Amino acid sequence: MEMVRAIEQAEQRLHGIAFETPLQPSNRLSEQYGATILIKREDMQAVRSFKIRGAYNKIASLSPEDRKRPIVCASAGNHAQGVAFACAHLGIGATIFMPRITPTQKIERVEHFGGEFVEIRLVGDSYDESSAAAQEYCAQKQGIFVHPFDDLETIAGQGTVGKEIFDATGGEVGVVIVPIGGGGLASGVASYLKERNSSIVVIGAEPAGSPSMYESLKQGRIVTLGEINTFVDGAAVRKVGQRTFDLCRQYVDRIVVVPEGKVCTSMIELYQNEGIITEPAGALALSALDDVAEEIRGKTVVCVLSGGNNDVLRYPEILERSLVFQGRKHYFIIEFAQKPGQLRQFVDDARMTPLARRMTSSASSTSRRQTRNVAPPWSASS
Repeated sequence: MEMVRAIEQAEQRLHGIAFETPLQPSNRLSEQYGATILIKREDMQAVRSFKIRGAYNKIASLSPEDRKRPIVCASAGNHAQGVAFACAHLGIGATIFMPRITPTQKIERVEHFGGEFVEIRLVGDSYDESSAAAQEYCAQKQGIFVHPFDDLETIAGQGTVGKEIFDATGGEVGVVIVPIGGGGLASGVASYLKERNSSIVVIGAEPAGSPSMYESLKQGRIVTLGEINTFVDGAAVRKVGQRTFDLCRQYVDRIVVVPEGKVCTSMIELYQNEGIITEPAGALALSALDDVAEEIRGKTVVCVLSGGNNDVLRYPEILERSLVFQGRKHYFIIEFAQKPGQLRQFVDDARMTPLARRMTSSASSTSRRQTRNVAPPWSASS
């Protein structure tokens, strides 16, 4: 119950700062899955994500003495916006470390919310590298590190999402699906809901390219991943926190690992059908519905749409990843023999009907070229 009390205190601090976001019914998804699907619209916050809750709760809870010390944080984008908003609102300076791969849109939003109160430093190619630099700088300056997930005040702030879900539904909800990166949102939401109604099933949704919480819970210890896919940048974490690990192990029922291509498909469907713009991490919970389809039938299900900070320049890649995931687009490498006319012969063969191709000498064709189905060009690096 200690976490419940901390979340209720956080709710008071956040009054007038974080909005009580709506539970938007989705007729399309409800019909598709035979359940009542509600979308928790955290993309409607001032900073377009739930991160304002934890960041503001942490900074607002600091003593007058601690507020005089340098505020430091590391973030893939959304936590940085929450910290920038909080510091500007409270009149406190902050140094914010962000990975170099952070979308321009998120960097510009941090500058917008923080103004003269924040300094942005782009360091490293992932959240973990940026965080290491931030913590080293914080130690040198004897500052206050505002952790994006592994801090009790941060977790309590994120946990107010769970309280709002419980209050809005009167506790009559069967399943809640929450995205997981470092685990701050999932641990906060799950601890509140489970303490209030242990029958509520809480499912985490984590990107397949960086399943740090899934692997940690599977092995019963915190696991540091090697290479990770940073496409779902808001949830691409190599190592989860000790506090979030302990809370997720206690309260989260299970975790679904979602392919990045499925996330892209969900993003496109949300935009085309509901007119909702979401970032990759924001679409994780909705992307997990296929994996729990039988489990949720006939139940009330809340999917937390955690954020909508997506750079429009990413949409060509999002569309392409979706098409590849659906099997509607393929990449091939075609190796031609060093002889005149090979390209023309290939084009002629490609225009033939299957019956005509079967009538062509396969031995002769094979000797001229080889065709291999390959991964798309971005799959190895992102």
